[in-house]
Amino acid sequence: MIYTITVNPSIDYVVQLPHMELGSVNRLAHTANLPGGKGINVSQILNDLEQPNVALGFLGGFTGTFVSDALKAKGLTSHFTEIADNTRINVKIHADEETELNGAGPDITAAEVDKFYEELANLTPDDVVVMSGSLAPSLPDTFYYDIIQKVKAAGANFVIDTTGEALKKTLPSNPLVVKPNNHELAAYYDTTFNSQADIIAAGQRMLSEGAQHVLISMAGDGGLLITPDDVYFSPAPKGHVINSVGAGDSMIGGFVGTFAKTHDAVESFRYGLACGSATAFSEDIATRAKIDEILPLIKIEKLTN
Repeated sequence: MIYTITVNPSIDYVVQLPHMELGSVNRLAHTANLPGGKGINVSQILNDLEQPNVALGFLGGFTGTFVSDALKAKGLTSHFTEIADNTRINVKIHADEETELNGAGPDITAAEVDKFYEELANLTPDDVVVMSGSLAPSLPDTFYYDIIQKVKAAGANFVIDTTGEALKKTLPSNPLVVKPNNHELAAYYDTTFNSQADIIAAGQRMLSEGAQHVLISMAGDGGLLITPDDVYFSPAPKGHVINSVGAGDSMIGGFVGTFAKTHDAVESFRYGLACGSATAFSEDIATRAKIDEILPLIKIEKLTN
C-alpha cells in the first residue's frame, strides 16, 4: 500500500477576473472550490495509475467536511484524522498576475496527533509513505522526522517532498526518491551550475548522502534520474504549459506508483515525467487519458555506465 500524507490540506478558492484593482469592488468572472494539498495531488495520480493508496492527514470543521466529500467524489480512499479546528482556506487569484493568500492552518492537539499515528501502526515492509506539503503551525518541526522513524522501524519506504535543512535531516534515513529541481539542488549545496555535468555531480552527491534515487527536474531542459549505477536524461516533451501547480506532485506520484508495481527505476522515471508534464499541460491534476497521451513523447537516454 502507498500512503500519502497531507498534514495541512485546504479548500483552494480559485477566482478568475481580467483585472484586479486593489481598494475597489471587483467582479469575478469565474470561481471554483477545490480540495488542495500536495499529498492529495499524489493520491489523484496514483488513482489514475490504478495503484492502491490511502490519503492521510488532518481535517476539521465545515471546511474539512467539504474536502472529505470532494475526495470521495474523486474516488480517493482517505482516512483523515478528524480535528476540532477548521481546515484552512487558501485563495488563489488569477488576474493580471497570479496571487495566493494561503491560510496558516489549524491548531492540532497532541491527542489528535496520537490518533493520527494509529493510522501508521500497521505498516509493512511492502508499504511506501509519501509526505508532502507544509506543516500546520501547531505541529513540531520534527513531525515528519518522527513519522520517518516509524516508517523505518516497520521496514517500509518513504518519500518526502522537501528542501533545505529538512531534506538534510532526511537523507541519512534513505528516502526512496528525492525530487529537487536544478535551482533547489544548487541552493542546497550553496553553489551554481555551469553545465549538466555539474548538476549530475550534485545529484550523485545527494545519492551518496542517503537517497536511493534522485530525480532532478530542469523545466524546459528536461529531467535527470540518478541511480547508484547509472544516470538517465530525458528532454522535456513539447506542449503548452497551462498549470505548474501540482506538476511536481504528479511526478512523484508517477514515479512511486510505477516503482511499487515494477521496481524498475527507469520505467518509474518515464511515468514520473509523463505525469508531471501531463499535469503541466492541463488545467488541473492530469487524467489518465492525458498521461497516456504524453507517455509516448517521453524519450530516455542513458548517459553513463
